[in-house]
Amino acid sequence: MIVETIFIIFFMVIAIVLILLEIFLLPGMIAGIAGLVFATGSLIYAYMLDPRLGNWTLIVSAVVFIGSFFWLMRRKSFRRVALNKDVDSKLVSSRDLGINPGDEGITLSRLAPIGKARIKGVVVEAKALDELINENTPIEVTRVDGYNVIVKKIRKNK
Repeated sequence: MIVETIFIIFFMVIAIVLILLEIFLLPGMIAGIAGLVFATGSLIYAYMLDPRLGNWTLIVSAVVFIGSFFWLMRRKSFRRVALNKDVDSKLVSSRDLGINPGDEGITLSRLAPIGKARIKGVVVEAKALDELINENTPIEVTRVDGYNVIVKKIRKNK
């Protein structure tokens, strides 16, 4: 019975470590699923050996997991890897930049159908109206819908 108990403890420790790694360090779900499989297998095996051993395994592993979770949450080492920067920028509407239908500019990248353009000295994201437009092509603003600047290619008369 002692060897079985050691196996249960060993696999439950692996389960708790894998689940905590999933929560704090590893993206994805592989470690979390593996931890749940180890925990479930350990609990089933413990209950098959003796219901009292199963109950103790469940209680002790829950206490250890919760304690470890809160201990890791309070550690200062995670503050070094956490993102603590506040984003204070805001999205400015194209209308607020003073871009209006009829304004002319030039494409800075290929509009396929969306790309960068310079209109009235301001670099904006522009959307081609009905065709792909190569870079360094003169354009005219046909419509401004909030943050979208819809443009068309300026045709030169010959």
